[in-house]
Amino acid sequence: MKKTLVALATLAVAGAASAQSSVVMFGVVDTSISGFSNRAEDLNGPTLLNPTYLNRGSVKTSRTELRNSAYNSSRFGFRGTEDLGGGLAASFWLEAPITNDDGQQGLSTFARRSTVSLSGGFGELRLGRDYTPSFWNETVFDPFGTNGAGTNLIHTVINGSFAAFGPTITPVPGITNVTGNSSVRNSNSIGYFLPRNLGGFYGQAMYALHENTKYDPGTATPPGISAAGLLNPGTVATTRAGRYFGGRFGYQNGPLDVAVAYGNTTTGDSFYAGTTSYLKVATLGASYDFGPVKLFGEVARAKRETEYDITPLPGGTPDVDLDGYLVGATVPVGPGLIRVAYSHVKYDFNLPLSFAGDPKANKFALGYVHNLSKRTALYATVARVRNKNGASLTAGGPAFFNTPAGVFTPKTSTGYDLGIRHAF
Repeated sequence: MKKTLVALATLAVAGAASAQSSVVMFGVVDTSISGFSNRAEDLNGPTLLNPTYLNRGSVKTSRTELRNSAYNSSRFGFRGTEDLGGGLAASFWLEAPITNDDGQQGLSTFARRSTVSLSGGFGELRLGRDYTPSFWNETVFDPFGTNGAGTNLIHTVINGSFAAFGPTITPVPGITNVTGNSSVRNSNSIGYFLPRNLGGFYGQAMYALHENTKYDPGTATPPGISAAGLLNPGTVATTRAGRYFGGRFGYQNGPLDVAVAYGNTTTGDSFYAGTTSYLKVATLGASYDFGPVKLFGEVARAKRETEYDITPLPGGTPDVDLDGYLVGATVPVGPGLIRVAYSHVKYDFNLPLSFAGDPKANKFALGYVHNLSKRTALYATVARVRNKNGASLTAGGPAFFNTPAGVFTPKTSTGYDLGIRHAF
């Protein structure tokens, strides 16, 4: 009888604990047939120095792919919450990217999100790998959610080519650009979210640790080794490469949602060369749902900046500024949704005595989503990019043709997605 009572008590406790906890398995499988066509032109002609120059016309590079994540990012994950009582809760979230078009990436890594958190009346404290505050404005205020051929150019540049874009300049000897955390997701992050009962106001802040070794005194920092086996001062990330800090603050009430965000990523740090490189991003976004149509807008300013502890030698890395904006809309049509967006970006290289026009590009995207159910949808998207003054942005696919280097100028890029998305 005593053993029976103990067993019943144990089951009761286990049942109570189970009632206070929840674990959910979830995922998205998104596959599309996507095509891309990018055209570059030879804009040169005969000159006094080369009167017999033969123009090479234009070259188109194209590719058709079976892709994933053109509407929603494919993923597989687990999340759970435990009620600790007194308004406190502990939660976890493990989310893995899936390349369902080839099956080569799955649960081997939880690279999309891997967090544990504690929440209550004070808000939420979240630790691990997560989206950055600055990224949220890029995706929330984009009718295409920064997925597929319709992704806005602001996101394309900031999280792709911007870190390396610029005139070809011989770098200062010893300078390296050690890639750390990105401006989309950060590992080793400490995040804080405001509580949800603030009358529509919301916000978050994040600091991501760089986890590099710091030497004191700094002169003890060991130099790197070149490919030839020689000492190569400046190739060691010392104290800050990979660090991120940023925040987002907004207001949402009924159909209105508006938010401002800022993020600063340390992309490179070299003690011996005396340089530190940053990617700084500031955005302001808003949306308003009128019912028949929901409007979106965003303005952004980004800066690729290198600070020098010593006067740089000729050929130092110039700062690059980026200005961009986005306007878009979604229109519900029965069980479907029409999506449209126009985005524009312009670079400024901050080069003295330069009379060349600023590189710039614009993109128009149009799409339709047809919901077969709450979890399954068919979708189609088409997008067109136009480049000017040397910008080389694409809707996806292969790079612009550029052989021999400097002859062809990137002009237009076209992309499309035809796919199906299933969520579970």
